[in-house]
Amino acid sequence: MFAHILGGMKVKTSVTLSEELLEAIASQSSENNRSALIEEATWRYLRLRRREARDKVELDLINRNADLLNNEVFDVLDYQDNE
Repeated sequence: MFAHILGGMKVKTSVTLSEELLEAIASQSSENNRSALIEEATWRYLRLRRREARDKVELDLINRNADLLNNEVFDVLDYQDNE
């Protein structure tokens, strides 16, 4: 899980990218750093996807329990109002 932070073992691979994307990568890095840029961007994207999936699960949970949560809020407000 933390291999990318610690600089885990690197494996040479080949991917096919559009010329436009390669030009954009080249404009943001030296030729020696293309792999580092692609790796960093990929890790960020994967973290974003995990966060979005987690947020969706949490939002679904909140939405499934919205009526119960709202009723609890109304109870608290009624209690505070009656004091």
